Amino acid sequence: MADSVPEEKFSLKEVLITFQSCLTDNQEIVTDSYVNGWRGLVRFMNSLGSIFSFISKDAVNKIQIMVTHRNGENGDKYETLQSMVKYELDNNLVDLQRRAEHPESGCRTLLRLHRALRWLELFLEKLRTSTEDSKTSVMCTDAYNDSLAQHHAWIIRKAATMAFCALPGRAAFFQTMNVGSTEQVVAMLGEAMPFISKVYEITEELYKQHNLLELP
Repeated sequence: MADSVPEEKFSLKEVLITFQSCLTDNQEIVTDSYVNGWRGLVRFMNSLGSIFSFISKDAVNKIQIMVTHRNGENGDKYETLQSMVKYELDNNLVDLQRRAEHPESGCRTLLRLHRALRWLELFLEKLRTSTEDSKTSVMCTDAYNDSLAQHHAWIIRKAATMAFCALPGRAAFFQTMNVGSTEQVVAMLGEAMPFISKVYEITEELYKQHNLLELP
């Protein structure tokens, strides 16, 4: 696993392929593929300038923590999200009540990426079903308010919604996806979204089963 997020152009097709490869036959989520999918999503955010930097910079930090776990002496325990959760809980490596000895546990780190993935999932789905006249700032703000906002302090929420007002139009977003025509972008989003949604749903259920959704 590479140690950084490479500065490459965003490719919606690559993200589709990566999230497709996330799931094993028994519906476990492969950590390396999940992280690589996030690398692609970071490129998507960065391709739009600094508007999403408050999210993308945190995502890059979380990606690096996950890479460190995978490259560590117990890296095999982090092969899937399911094996990671089991290993860290079995060995008391997760701060369940308050941040203490394990602020960079895989479980806590992944939870932050998981929450941000929900925002991107909602936003991309709104883009897919939007019309030429739809305002990206409204779509992005609605997606944020329905996901990440509840986990952010008021000052961050205020800054985020103000930043979203500067988002480019729908056509600019579709151009950054490097797919082709509007119809081709919409079609590929239609292919990609079910895989992103499935990964999110399985992670959500995994964390719910182990009471990990509100880790400090």
